[in-house]
Amino acid sequence: MEHEIPQQVKHKFFTPGVIVLVIIALNGIIFIAGRFLYGLGAVTNLDQQYPWGIWIGVDVAAGVALAAGGFISAAIGHILHKDAYHSIVRPALLTAMLGYTFVAFGVFIDIGRWYYIWHPLVMWNPNSALFEVGICVIIYLNVLYIEFLPIVAERFIGKLNMKGIFRFLNKPLDKLLRVLDSGLSKTMFVFIIAGVVLSSLHQSSLGTLMIIAGDKMHPLWQTPILPLLFLISAVAVGLPMVIFESLMAARSFKLKPEFSLLSRLGNYVGPILGVYLSFKIGDMVIRESFVNLVPMDLPAIMFLIEMIVGVVIPMIIFLTPLTSKSVSWLFWASSMVIFGVLLNRINNFVIAYNAPYAVEAYIPSYGEISVTLGAASLLILLYRFFVINFPVISLPAPSGVHNSNK
Repeated sequence: MEHEIPQQVKHKFFTPGVIVLVIIALNGIIFIAGRFLYGLGAVTNLDQQYPWGIWIGVDVAAGVALAAGGFISAAIGHILHKDAYHSIVRPALLTAMLGYTFVAFGVFIDIGRWYYIWHPLVMWNPNSALFEVGICVIIYLNVLYIEFLPIVAERFIGKLNMKGIFRFLNKPLDKLLRVLDSGLSKTMFVFIIAGVVLSSLHQSSLGTLMIIAGDKMHPLWQTPILPLLFLISAVAVGLPMVIFESLMAARSFKLKPEFSLLSRLGNYVGPILGVYLSFKIGDMVIRESFVNLVPMDLPAIMFLIEMIVGVVIPMIIFLTPLTSKSVSWLFWASSMVIFGVLLNRINNFVIAYNAPYAVEAYIPSYGEISVTLGAASLLILLYRFFVINFPVISLPAPSGVHNSNK
């Protein structure tokens, strides 16, 4: 087997696709500027009846779920000591770090009085589900930054060569990086365990937020076990997200896909989706909420798309040998799970919510859509920047080089 170590990907940054992403990101930044200059009303269709829109449903709730690959891969690679999966940990960590950074930014731009975002740090309300989500996301984001520090240290230790007036900083910064790297190598297990625990907590608490909505939420989604369903769905999408990211990175940078490794990861997805489907069906039978499918209105149609396309079909594919024989099947099955969880969060936070005194239904504005697409584009651009400039993706080692990253 070819020996691999994390390395910088030698590839140019700008391509036609990257230029398109830059344009989309700039368009989003323009609307973000408009939001801060003129307020939420100038950019969004949010109001007193619909205070949460796609910025919460997609940027925050779906963003948190899709970043679950970070704590799932950390649990597999470090806590369960599955060394064969070590090569997926760094890319998943980078995706989670960037994902949670944009989740925090999504909350920041969605808050009406954004200059009070620091209040939860000093004004604690332990009875608030939203406080638990906020404080856990803040702590976990810092944990992710700490987990990424050894990669930064590996990149710059012994290689700092600043010129001019900053030249005097080379030795102190190099020494600081060595101290941090040495200290973190002895304590990293604490942060890894903390990351898994924190992520599990706020994944479920996001479901608690919508339980509080009570009768304002459609019966197809409103259930006492919503926190459990949110947690299981986050675990279920974690591995497909790792697979999707790895295959897309391989295609973008013209690398050989780690198909054997990724197909073994796919073996776990089918059973997890089966557990989720069992809880969902069991809950609907117990509460008799399946009767709400009969009208075949918009919520019923969205629910069926979510369950059939996002759960049932990919579960069947992952439980067959198809994903172990074909990269295409593995990619599309993973994509369907990601689509299903994304749609689930949109359904829970947007489609299922029925404001009792609303004059008209909430439809996202062009500005809201632009900001969401712009944030996603910027995340992809930053991912590309990091893998080109930092040792994130595992590649065949040069002759005589051995991997010291355990």
